[in-house]
Amino acid sequence: MKLTDFKALTFDCYGTLIDWESGMVEGLRTLTSRVDRSLTRDEILQAHARHESSQQTWTPAKRYQDLLPIVYKRLAEEWGVSFTSEECSDYGRSIKNWPAFPDSVDALRYLKEHFKLVILSNVDNDSFKSSNDRLQVEFDAIYTAEDAGSYKPSDRNFNYMLEKLKPLGIGKADILHTAESLFHDHGPANRFGLASCWIYRRHDKKGFGATMKPGDMPKVDFTFNSMADLVTAHRQELNG
Repeated sequence: MKLTDFKALTFDCYGTLIDWESGMVEGLRTLTSRVDRSLTRDEILQAHARHESSQQTWTPAKRYQDLLPIVYKRLAEEWGVSFTSEECSDYGRSIKNWPAFPDSVDALRYLKEHFKLVILSNVDNDSFKSSNDRLQVEFDAIYTAEDAGSYKPSDRNFNYMLEKLKPLGIGKADILHTAESLFHDHGPANRFGLASCWIYRRHDKKGFGATMKPGDMPKVDFTFNSMADLVTAHRQELNG
C-alpha cells in the first residue's frame, strides 16, 4: 500500500490540523487558575475528554460551540470552582481562537496538488469557518457533526460522509482517512474498511490527551508524527 494509491484524504481537523489541546488549555485558563491545586496539562485534557465525550453521547445534535459551555460547567463542578454563564459561553466561542499546528498550512497546500481534501469533524459549521481561515486551503468537501446530527465515533458520521462522497466520484477504496484520534477516527475507520493514516501528534507524550482511550488498538496503515512527515513520505514515493 502506498500513499499515491489514494484519490482523497479525509481529515479529522481538531487534534490533526488544529492544535485543539493548546486551544483548550488556553481557553480554560480563567477556570483552572481558580482551582485550589495545580492541575497538569494532561489532567485538564483528560477531564475535558471525559465530559466532552459524555455530553456528545447525551446531546448528539447539539452544536459543538453550544456543547462546550456544558463541558466548562461540568469541569467547574468537578474542580469545585465557581463560574458564570458568560464564562461558559466564552469558552464555546473560543474554538475560533484555537491555533493551527505550525506545519498544517504548508502541508495542506502541497497535498491539495495531489488529492481531494475532505473534512470530517466533530464541530459546527460556524466554528469551522474560523479554523478553515487559519488553514488557508479550500477543502473539496466539509462534513461536520452539525451536518450529520451526531458526533464521531458514531457510525452515523462516517455513513454520512461516504454517502455524500459518492456523487463526487469518491468511494471507500479511494479514501485514506487521516487523523490523530484513535478513539474518534481510527476505530470507526476500521469498522468501515477504510485505509487510515495516523498523524501521531502526541508521539512524545503519554496517554491520549483530549481524546478518550480507544480500547483495543485500531489498525492503521501509515503512521507519521506530523503533517510535514506525511508530505515528506509522499514526495519520496513520487521520486522513488
